[in-house]
Amino acid sequence: MTRSDPRISKRAIIVLMCFLAMLICYIDRVSMSTGVVAMAEEFGWSNTERGWVLSAFFGGYLVAQIPGGWITNRFGGRLVMGISLLWWSLMTMVTPLAAFGSVALLIVTRIAMGVGEAAVTSCIYNLASRWLLPHERSRAMTVMIGGIPMGTLIALLTSTWLIQTWSWPAMFYAFGLLGFVFALFWFRIVHATPREDPAISLDERALLASADTASAAEASAADRHVPWAKLLKSPSVWALITNHFCSNWSLYILLGWLPSYFRRYSELGIGSVGLYSALPWLLLFIVGNLAGLISDRLIRRGWSIVCVRKTMQAIGLVGSAAGLAIASFVTTPLAAVVALCFSLGLLGFTWAGFGPNHLDIAPRHADVLAGLTNTAGTLPGVIGVILTGIIIDISGSFALVFQISVIINLIGVAIWLRWASGKPVVT
Repeated sequence: MTRSDPRISKRAIIVLMCFLAMLICYIDRVSMSTGVVAMAEEFGWSNTERGWVLSAFFGGYLVAQIPGGWITNRFGGRLVMGISLLWWSLMTMVTPLAAFGSVALLIVTRIAMGVGEAAVTSCIYNLASRWLLPHERSRAMTVMIGGIPMGTLIALLTSTWLIQTWSWPAMFYAFGLLGFVFALFWFRIVHATPREDPAISLDERALLASADTASAAEASAADRHVPWAKLLKSPSVWALITNHFCSNWSLYILLGWLPSYFRRYSELGIGSVGLYSALPWLLLFIVGNLAGLISDRLIRRGWSIVCVRKTMQAIGLVGSAAGLAIASFVTTPLAAVVALCFSLGLLGFTWAGFGPNHLDIAPRHADVLAGLTNTAGTLPGVIGVILTGIIIDISGSFALVFQISVIINLIGVAIWLRWASGKPVVT
């Protein structure tokens, strides 16, 4: 291998490292979804108390979104992601200590962990704006976002094994240690821009230097001004904000409550609960990456960016709504897992809808825009997760929870089809 003829591009390595960072982020985040089942049984928590514990993370995650985007824009995705990894891994490891202290202390710890993970999405968009070519965006972004379902899948499968084999505290210790180890590789391998990377090939450096998006990204490093007025006056930005919220509504509810949902079927043991909870996330990972490949291919064949983004988002939200509607009245675990696989699987199309749209409409400020839209995208983790616990305590069923999600999905589709854009709103 030579500097001019690498066997694997540095762009591919950056995408892989971002995927792994997102994967570990979600392993640590989702571990509580399984852990809370064992913890609630040990401490005697109600569903409402479970909801508060599960949603506490999103309190910190929410308030730190916009500051996290600004900090990432100021200091770069490499540094901010690395520090974030160390912080949220520490919070994961101290979770058992907090839980044995009190529910209040556990909630504070989860809030602190949420603050640590708040900048992850902005870091990924920051690095994408500096490392990805325009025709690679859909495919690369879906791979990086693919860390969400894959991390969830791994967490659900391994956490049940760790709890059964060792204990629920051991699960948090193991996952926290994983983050510390990965942080060492992150700082060693990842660089903020191609210009700063000593290992990149000469050909790839020249390719990125000649790309319009690379030039814009480098320029943004010198010009830190964020055109907030233009962003907030743009209908397409608000379409992106609302669709980040709508796409995340059912995602975060299922992220927090899926193990508890399947635990309600008495015939399922905790091992089966982990398996049933993991399957929908596998479908989300597969379909999401296929959607990215299809989107880039359609763009290369002449489809406009806005047409591709609208098509992918509509398929994702409408298809997911159909699966949730079915899930609201099924009565067996097999029927439930099929319906939820259908719902989460098709939701993967939104990764090629609203997902890359930050880079389409604000290529120089995608990191800041991601912090803004993910603020709205985090609200379901607070409102939806708490509301789910309250609804279950009152009604004893998930039916209304799923029906509310259907309505929210359809509202998102209507807004997206009317106001989404594929052209930059700021230059």
